[in-house]
Amino acid sequence: MTLETKATVFDQLAGQDIMRYTLINDHQTRISVLSYGGTWQEFVVVENGVERPLIWGLDNMADYQRVGYCLCQSIGRVAGRIGGASFKIDDQRYNVDMNEQTHSLHGGQHGFNTLNFAGQLSQTADSASVTLQRQITTTTDHYPGNLAVQIKFTLDNQDRVSIAFTGDTDAATLFNPTNHVYWNVADDRTSLAHQWLQITSAKRLEFDAEKVPTGQRLPVSKTAYDFNEPQPVQAALDQLKATSQGIEFDDAYEVTPSATTPIAVIGDTDQHRQVKLYSDRNSLIIYTANPFDATKEAAHQYTALATEAQTLPDAINHPDFGDIVLRPGHPVTHTIRYQYEALN
Repeated sequence: MTLETKATVFDQLAGQDIMRYTLINDHQTRISVLSYGGTWQEFVVVENGVERPLIWGLDNMADYQRVGYCLCQSIGRVAGRIGGASFKIDDQRYNVDMNEQTHSLHGGQHGFNTLNFAGQLSQTADSASVTLQRQITTTTDHYPGNLAVQIKFTLDNQDRVSIAFTGDTDAATLFNPTNHVYWNVADDRTSLAHQWLQITSAKRLEFDAEKVPTGQRLPVSKTAYDFNEPQPVQAALDQLKATSQGIEFDDAYEVTPSATTPIAVIGDTDQHRQVKLYSDRNSLIIYTANPFDATKEAAHQYTALATEAQTLPDAINHPDFGDIVLRPGHPVTHTIRYQYEALN
């Protein structure tokens, strides 16, 4: 078997072709990426001749537009919330889109997930990649600085997916992107009862009523938020409801960046498969949702677990959260890796 790459027109939106780039490795593991929004549309593995989807995707742009939820889309310039939709760089105050309540969420109204990117396929002896790129002007998304961004998705023959976000700017700006991937790695994808989660983290962030960080960190030990040992997600949701009347996870964990130790692992309770997450930044946000069924979502019956690896949210307004300022002449690359492993 040899690595394979394909580029096809997926759909059209506002008169533009939306391209779909598919990467297939020697084991017939495949990922597909859409030019629109840097959307990770497929992550499919083959086990004993059976295809197993690990993430959630849709078949056309109308569905992506209708469903929303930033479904497996690339998020930037800044993932998560910016309190007051306002921040300072070098004592200069900037205001960005206030697109949710009194804060800015996921890059504002014209973030990465709303833009169509140009794509280029490439291969090495052991991996296949698609690199999405775009010049994002300050007039497009209302952030300071014109940003040259690349989002490179790579699939290798070890069944490892990496997403590398590179930013280069002509004026000081913010850069804290992620992919808002939604998982259900179980055979039965009708709930989260069969999916477990492990996060190596001692603390999560305290949020205000708008889910903007207050600056405080809360210990997770002996709470429903403790995933240091693998927990079935539904069981953790049940504990959350019983102990605090909580209805969802939408939480930012502080993690230790590492290329060799996973920040988190997702698996199925039948022990068929797991995916290890690696990140070079200090936070993982998790979010439980049912993007496809509004009635079940309202009843808190979830089918999807989102993971967003990034620097702690609202870092620009909390000096001890991490540095997300991108400066001219100093391009930055942030990489998230996802390692699939068959367990039996």
